[in-house]
Amino acid sequence: MLKVGDKAPDFTVLTDAGEEFRLAEHKDEKIVLYFYPRADTPGCTVESCEFRDHVKKFTKKGVTVIGVSPDTTKAQAKFKEKFDLGFTLLADADKTIANLYGVMKEKNMYGKKVMGVARTTFVIEAGKIVKIFEKVKPEGHAEEVLAVL
Repeated sequence: MLKVGDKAPDFTVLTDAGEEFRLAEHKDEKIVLYFYPRADTPGCTVESCEFRDHVKKFTKKGVTVIGVSPDTTKAQAKFKEKFDLGFTLLADADKTIANLYGVMKEKNMYGKKVMGVARTTFVIEAGKIVKIFEKVKPEGHAEEVLAVL
């Protein structure tokens, strides 16, 4: 598991717009990288819309908000458009980023054990992890992250 002070693992993936995104190209930015299980589901919508509603506050602090889920580019684009999310969503359909960041966890779904993305947020500055939020509750999370920044 990653910890504060670790170098943020680099990755290259497609965005909701189908463009290539490489984390290493953003090493001079402060980034909030939040992982959510599935686009357009209740908890993920609440969390993403709260980031949307506070995105100007993040921008004023010089922070770039980026959402990641194991969805396709098409699903991310649809989610972004439906809820007018003013930040980049990354399509981690093969779960490469989720595995790099250690957020694939065993979950209990309707009595069955399944592997899924655990709602987790990383604050990255100068290419290093400076804060990790685990077991995130969607309601109020964006404000919780802002308070730490």
